[in-house]
Amino acid sequence: MPGWRAQGRLVLLNSLTCGLEICVAAGITYVPPLLLEAGVEEQYMTMVLGIGPVLGLLFIPLIGSASDRCVSSYGRRRPFIWLLSLGVLLSLLIIPHADVLAARLGRGGRPLQVGLLILGVGLLDFCGQVCFTPLEALLSDLYAEEEACGQAFSMFSFMVSLGGCVGYLLPVLDWSGGLLSTYLGGQEESLFAVLILIFVASVLITMKVSVEEPPCSMAMEPRPLEAVRCTALPRPCCPMPHCRPRLRGPRPLLCLLRACWSVTPALYRSYCHVPQVMRRLCAAQLCSWMAVMSFVLFYTDFVGEGLYEGVPSAAPGTASRQRYDEGIRMGSLGLFLQCATSTVFSLAMSRLVRRFGTRRVYLGSMASFTASALVICLSKSVALVTVMSALTGFAYATLQTLPYTLTCHYHKEEEVFMPKKQPKYSKSNGSLASHEVVCLTAEGASGELSRALCNANGAVFFVGDTAGHSGPLKGPAAAPAPPPAQDHGKRGVGLDFAMLDSTFLLSQVFPTLFMGMIVQLTESVTTYMASSAIFGSVAIYLVGHVVFEQKDLRN
Repeated sequence: MPGWRAQGRLVLLNSLTCGLEICVAAGITYVPPLLLEAGVEEQYMTMVLGIGPVLGLLFIPLIGSASDRCVSSYGRRRPFIWLLSLGVLLSLLIIPHADVLAARLGRGGRPLQVGLLILGVGLLDFCGQVCFTPLEALLSDLYAEEEACGQAFSMFSFMVSLGGCVGYLLPVLDWSGGLLSTYLGGQEESLFAVLILIFVASVLITMKVSVEEPPCSMAMEPRPLEAVRCTALPRPCCPMPHCRPRLRGPRPLLCLLRACWSVTPALYRSYCHVPQVMRRLCAAQLCSWMAVMSFVLFYTDFVGEGLYEGVPSAAPGTASRQRYDEGIRMGSLGLFLQCATSTVFSLAMSRLVRRFGTRRVYLGSMASFTASALVICLSKSVALVTVMSALTGFAYATLQTLPYTLTCHYHKEEEVFMPKKQPKYSKSNGSLASHEVVCLTAEGASGELSRALCNANGAVFFVGDTAGHSGPLKGPAAAPAPPPAQDHGKRGVGLDFAMLDSTFLLSQVFPTLFMGMIVQLTESVTTYMASSAIFGSVAIYLVGHVVFEQKDLRN
């Protein structure tokens, strides 16, 4: 299709990405005040905010791998997107109305209100973060070519950055004087009503535009017996013999549950056999995100205490507290500029990659981030610090684009970047002996399935086929064949995207656990930015060892 139509389709396809980011950014902004008003102490409030990332670490790999194996008439990814979107919608309904729901449900009172708030916050953070994984896998399925995949994820990064900008700006507006507040009752209720409208519209648009081809709807073409190869096939969530042309697959929820149940052993094996290219990429991604998130999580506090020399614990109305509040506003402006810069670089990412190459763009983004963090550590100029904070948006856009396009590249040339291990053979009476491998073959023009066993010499034997006979095949099929590759289960792109997303969640957990203790030891909030610069330096080293091209494997 023409360029403008292709770009328009990408925008519509990523509308849910933008809607998710708007809801997460705006919703989480209102969570701390609501929890404090409900009587939750500040130390427990931070624990509540960590529920979503911790649950995400546990379930993102499971959901990513299950979406690779799900077979449904609605596609592989969309059943998971629907279910997680339902969780986000439910959380947007619970959070602003927790007090009303607690009053109507009976004798719960304040404890029930707090429990509902915690439930809503956990659902919003967990479902909002996890839903990005099947969305990324959906983009990879629809745009398999390398250049198209790069453009798709550039638009993905752009929509995430745009959603962050809108999400951070929506709570700033005064909704209490609008028409919605007349019917809904206040600032929070009006804001969350707007978020619900945005989110529902974005879900419907993405689901309408995205059309997945159900795996079970593909016709199975029969192969002649001479072309039979000994191949270990992954086990889908519905039995292979039931796959027929135009056969309606299992219901989405049933397929989802079956996939999650059957994928656990394969998921364990996949984590035990992570390809080298993915190990290097995930290590670089984890350290890069830790650098960026150490900056994002503590930047406003650094500006308020470090640059403006304010005191957050000072009494309201005092000079120290006013300086701190002014610094918080200036720090929020810096983060907004970071989102804006990320939006610009997301649009230009494909051109930058074509002009300079993936390696240079990746390294350049982390080098610019580390340099900006060092300048922020050493400078006392508010204007210079704000400019440097805006420059960090380049790294933010890169980390949402290039690792995913690299993963698509690995899976497109899987034989090169993710070779399967050969089985171990042992000498026995002068001949090679190995384990037999169960194969699926197609017999005759009817396409009926039968099982075969391949021994080390390449002979193929039928076992319990439809004709009721067993024995070796004659002719070309019985010719010696190369030893089969040992397959630890088909590795889908959804699982590897889930691993990349897990690094993002880990990058939030580590700083929140250890940064507070480090700052207490050093007695300076500049430690936040110094730690970010250190992580950035380590990330530059790790990015240098990422496999970008085939020649990197030889080196």
